[in-house]
This record gives sequence, structure tokens and C-alpha cells, in this order.
Amino acid sequence: MSNESLNRRSFLKTVGAAAPAFAAAGLGGGAAFGEGHVVHEVAAAQEPVAPKYSIKFAVCGMSHDHIYGMVGAIQRGGGVLVAAYGAEPDKVAGFKKRFPDVKMVGSEEEILHDPSIQLVLSSTVPVDRAPLGVKVMKAGKDYLSDKPGVLTLPQLEAVRKTIAETKRLYGIMYSERLEVKAAVKAGELVHAGAIGRVIQTINIAPHQIVQGYGDGGGAGGRPDWFWKPELYGGILCDIGSHQVDQFLYYTGCTKAEVVESQVSNVHHPDHPRFQDFGDMVLRGNKGFGYVRLDWFTPDGLGTWGDGRLFILGTRGYIEVRKYVDVGVKKAGNNLFIVDATSQKYIDCNNVELPFGPQFVGDVVNRTHVAQDQTQCLLAAELVIKAQLAAKVVTLEA
Repeated sequence: MSNESLNRRSFLKTVGAAAPAFAAAGLGGGAAFGEGHVVHEVAAAQEPVAPKYSIKFAVCGMSHDHIYGMVGAIQRGGGVLVAAYGAEPDKVAGFKKRFPDVKMVGSEEEILHDPSIQLVLSSTVPVDRAPLGVKVMKAGKDYLSDKPGVLTLPQLEAVRKTIAETKRLYGIMYSERLEVKAAVKAGELVHAGAIGRVIQTINIAPHQIVQGYGDGGGAGGRPDWFWKPELYGGILCDIGSHQVDQFLYYTGCTKAEVVESQVSNVHHPDHPRFQDFGDMVLRGNKGFGYVRLDWFTPDGLGTWGDGRLFILGTRGYIEVRKYVDVGVKKAGNNLFIVDATSQKYIDCNNVELPFGPQFVGDVVNRTHVAQDQTQCLLAAELVIKAQLAAKVVTLEA
């Protein structure tokens, strides 16, 4: 038998020995690197911990269904929902169905003037979120906005000024990091030094306009404000706020700039001012970032978007497949990490979400554990600047 035949047989035996590990990890195809090299891990479940604090909070504006996830986070932290206001009858009806025991009030003022309410949550029309937050803080309450939490630079200046004057909290729910278990796990690994110093993040954030399920806001179609950039902020400011928050968080950048940005309306001629594609390049004092955004998730995926996060480090890299592991399984919260010794897949569905309890603790203790205020608003500033500087591109038919 020739040396070539022996080598081929040896290679095939190695691949066969490693195949179960690849299958367990959900990895198909490609050459194996030796037995034991691929590790499949399930993040350990933690015993439920009773909330440490209790506060009273209210909802003031429910134009986007993200409000349900926001309420859930604060309730996990010990928040008690005592009142809610909404301007749209259909949204109010849906909210009452979900929370039948909550007092529905007739105006924002009833919430602002209620001294028992410590925290206000809002997913009102995006252009109104920052002005509402300023009023909430001036009324002596803390505020948690859906993203984007700010749409213009004058709004941002007013928010920062009011924070300085009132010392209140102005939070923005960047849920694609704060409420995605695999993203939380990625943060733990990064901060533990698992991949060395982070050099770059790449975020791919496809979305779906009409959804058949869930709290993404598109199950019943999209409202009129959804199509108007001056009301929703444009694609970079709207969706991109999530991704820029992640860029700052994982790289640790405290200063950053938008190198380049572009937007386009490729496939929605009935809404000529809508932006269905956008991307941007970021550069910070500690790392680099790239973000791609779109509204082109096909129905066949089975969820609203195949969101991906790639974190490049000096000693390894992480990929997070947030909502689905396409072609493998429908479950989300999939994390892959490669370092000097192994390839590892981690099922993150048991990871605890700390934001809600931490934010409630911040309200009680006047701290900034859940969300660094400076980073939170720097993310808002960067996406506003990216939107303002974006080149509007029209593709040929």
C-alpha cells in the first residue's frame, strides 16, 4: 500500500473520530482538528434569586411592542407595575389584555404627577422619547426608554443637561445586548479575558417588517410613523443603536467616531423615504466596528432576523448567533468561541439576564451598575451622527 493511501486512511479515521464532537456542537462539514478539539457546553442553570429591591413603576407610551420586554425586565428586578398610559387604542387594548390588573390612566400628566412612581418606561413614537424623558426626570423620576432613546443632537443636549441638573437616570433599553442571553455570556467571556484584547466587533442585524409572532412590533403591520425617518430616526439611528451600543461595550471604547455610513431604499417604492438598508464603519480609541442593517429577513427563516455578532480578539474570537442557528436548529442564544486550545460551542439559554435587577438597584441606590450613563448616550450620539452623515445611495434596477 502506498504512503498516499496510508495517509488518506489515517485522515479519514481522524475525521471519523471527531465527527461525534462536531455533531454535538452543531458543526457540520470541514476538516477535523483532532479528537477532543471541539467542545460542546451548556451554560449551567442558576437557582432563581428573589429580587433584592421593590419599586413602583409605570408605562408612559406603548407605541412599540418592545414595551413588553422592558416591563418584563423590570418586573424580574422587583418592579411593580402600577399604572400605564398609551395614545393608540389598539396598543392600549393589547396592553390591557396582557396586564389586566394594571390601572390605565388618561394622560402622561397623571403618571408624571404621581409621587409614588419611581421609574417610568416608554416605547412611545421614537421622536417623542427624549422630550418625554426630560419631563420625567424633571418630575423627579428615573426613565427607561426603548431604543432609539434620542433622535437628534438638540434632544441629546437636552437629555445630558437634564441629567446633570436632576441627577436622575436616563436609561435606554438596548435589548439586543441586555436581553439576549448569548450576548450577556459574550460580555462575561470578553471581560474575563477569554479572547485577549478586543480589536473589532462586526454586527449583522437583519430585521423583518411584517412578523407573524412575538413582541417585535410588526405582528399587526407597521404604523404610519414607522416609514418616516423624522419620526423613527432612520435605519442607522433606529436599529443601529443596538449595534453601536455593542461596539462600545465589547471594545471598551470611551471615544469613537463614524468613519463612513450609507443608507438606501432598495425595495420599498411605496414608501420612498424609508430606509431598508444601511451600514456604517466605526473607529474608537480602543477598537474598530462595522455594522450592517436591513429589513430583508425572508419568511422562511422562522424568526424576525438572523442576528450575528462577531468579536475579534488578540487571542481568539467569538461569534454569537442570537436568534437562530440557521440550517442547524431553531433555538437561539448560540455562542461559538475559538482560542489557542479549542473550538467551543456554548448553549446560553440558561444564562441569567442581569439588567432588570441591576437597573432596579440603580433606581434604589442612585448607582450606574446596569448601564453606564456616558456609554449609553455616546451610543445615541454616534448613531445620530452616522445618520446625519450617511450617503444616500440609489441602486440601479
